[in-house]
Amino acid sequence: MKIKPIILSALILLTTFSTSCKKNENKGSGSNYMFNSCLLNNPQSLDPQYSSDASSATVISNLYSGLLKMDETGAVVCDGAESYTVSSDGLVYTFKLRQDIYWFFDKNDDDKTDEDEYFNVTAKDYVFAFNRLLSPVTQSPHSEKFLCIKGAEKHLNGTTTQLEGVTSTDDYTLIITLEYANADFINLLTTNAAKPCNEEFFLSTKGRYGLDDKSVMSNGSFFIRQWFYDPYGKNNILYMKRNSINSENNTVHPSYLSFSIEKSENDIISSFKKGNTDCFSSMNFDSSYNKNKYYYTAEKTITLGLIFNPSNKIYSNKNLQRALACSIDKKAVEKEINSDISIAYGIIPSGIKLMGKSYREQASDNSFDCYNSDEAIKLFNSAKKELGVESLSSEKILVSTSSLNSKYLHILSQQWQELFGYYIGIEEVSDNEFYSRLEEGDYSIALYPATADYNSGVAFLKKLDECPYVPMTAQCSQAINQLDRIDNSSEYVERFSSIEKQILDENCFIPIFYKNTYLVIKKENEDVVYDAFSGAVNYQNAKHYN
Repeated sequence: MKIKPIILSALILLTTFSTSCKKNENKGSGSNYMFNSCLLNNPQSLDPQYSSDASSATVISNLYSGLLKMDETGAVVCDGAESYTVSSDGLVYTFKLRQDIYWFFDKNDDDKTDEDEYFNVTAKDYVFAFNRLLSPVTQSPHSEKFLCIKGAEKHLNGTTTQLEGVTSTDDYTLIITLEYANADFINLLTTNAAKPCNEEFFLSTKGRYGLDDKSVMSNGSFFIRQWFYDPYGKNNILYMKRNSINSENNTVHPSYLSFSIEKSENDIISSFKKGNTDCFSSMNFDSSYNKNKYYYTAEKTITLGLIFNPSNKIYSNKNLQRALACSIDKKAVEKEINSDISIAYGIIPSGIKLMGKSYREQASDNSFDCYNSDEAIKLFNSAKKELGVESLSSEKILVSTSSLNSKYLHILSQQWQELFGYYIGIEEVSDNEFYSRLEEGDYSIALYPATADYNSGVAFLKKLDECPYVPMTAQCSQAINQLDRIDNSSEYVERFSSIEKQILDENCFIPIFYKNTYLVIKKENEDVVYDAFSGAVNYQNAKHYN
């Protein structure tokens, strides 16, 4: 690989950012601190166009910088782009790239020596990345999300060698043209799949791109110094250092990141309680933690809802499903629950942001409450008549222990028993067994955790539609797929609300609770940013106070 190093004294700091793209330059304290954290399992791949697991997402978010990013408030802001414009028809996105973002390839034990290589990120790196993302060779799990790009479908099925819709006019001007306007496209550009890829470096890895510490190159806040993993051993680690060349123009506060690679969440929690870890993410928060030492951030990113086995003669009966939905007195349940969950009348949780605000703030779900005990009894009796039975045998709801404290479901069970005279209990299983049982069809009713891969209502509804255990009608699926065609995000509120009502009317997913996801942090640390949807924890602005 022949890349000419840039002399540091020649670097020029740009000062003409647009208002929406300005960077926070506050220094904070404790900038030489090494943050210690854990990854649940070894990252599958550090190839942004291919990886999809949470451990990879955390490393990639600290290793790479993309065109745009979502800040801690849920607003989309510039990152590697200095500014961008969108044509009046919503089809052409023109990005002006920052000229002070660099690829950094480390060759020594110290950053920024004469032998290290650092060179500008250019528009060609994004052109190559999108071509890879939509190439049939890459087999990216994210490719279908980007089919709105002009020529994407042809490129993905192998009929073109070059993606038509992503081009560059010079080193710092990137143009993305869409087949049709898609108001969610800006959100898509904040995901890891839209990160750049340098073609020359990619080819130099000879098929190992993203698979080891010598086959990745940083254009973000940190670079990888060491990545060691032995599936049969201990002391597995991924160690990162501050990318000093990029930190000169976009302050990176920590000097080092050290990730131990653990095999279970219990191992991670144990590490945290021993004081070996600065923070960890989890679906559950243990209130026994010493509140003088730790604090947490919580975002409702999951909707827990009842699903029914479509192959089960009894529980696939629509009148029975509707009877169960109408019989839940959610206001009564609300008095018994804690802050980990809240009652879900709708489908989309409050953690989903729309134009920087919670979707649920813009579209109340109170009108979706269908509680009506008299109607529930009528539906229940109709279901028994259709099924040709005098009574129903007791049943159990399959629940993953990682999703919810089952005592809250027992409140529902009690309501059903009082109203219908038959018992629906709870069967708690491990997360692995839960999904294995769903796949095998070994359940009648289950409490399913619906969420999204990134912070987007479109992503949430599409993932629910794609779930094989939630059999939506063709009409509902079509309405969800048409969300891609909305060219104005202000239309989303009305469309989302309409789709929520359709799903509720179909009873293929009966929402019960909105559920928190947590980032638990030592009190001496601040500004650790957590994306609860991808699972990525970003440390660029993290600060430590002694």
